[in-house]
Amino acid sequence: MAAASTSTSAACVSLSTTIAATSPKIHITLPASKPRRRPLTKLHVSSSSSPSEATAEATKKKEESIFFDGGAHYGDLVANLVLGFTLVWLPLSLAAVFRAFFLRYRFTDVRVTVISGLTGQDRSDFSYEVVKDVQVVPRFIGEWGDVIITLKDGTKVDLRSVPKFREIAKYCLDMAGKQTASSSSSSKGF
Repeated sequence: MAAASTSTSAACVSLSTTIAATSPKIHITLPASKPRRRPLTKLHVSSSSSPSEATAEATKKKEESIFFDGGAHYGDLVANLVLGFTLVWLPLSLAAVFRAFFLRYRFTDVRVTVISGLTGQDRSDFSYEVVKDVQVVPRFIGEWGDVIITLKDGTKVDLRSVPKFREIAKYCLDMAGKQTASSSSSSKGF
């Protein structure tokens, strides 16, 4: 029994506290606790069934070159914040803040990508094969502008406050022309 009480006292931690000078000492015995550990998260990584598929995907990604990758023009944010001191312009200022922080445009030689949302999870991709027309609307004496891309199914994609909007629109039209020319030359007939 003495051995059992010794192991019990070794497993307990003694805590003494003095409440006041005249009050008696309070002795509290707590069982010893193990240090808390954070749960481990395991990362499961899977690869494709054949290594040739993985290398083919890697070469596709390497071949894609980026023409423009960025967000809305900073001048749009500054101009809207200055005008935001008026109560009437406040909603437009909030829209400019969200555009500046949560919107990204990426133009590559393969596709156009628009990444938006608070977490960047909303993503829209379309290739140049489906581009029918590209129009531009300059803003603030031509420093930045809106690019309106019309797709072949009639959908209009409005990209607001794009820096270098004229060069980007020309690039989109050039890439759409190359895509159409390559697709028409690949079709075989009599």
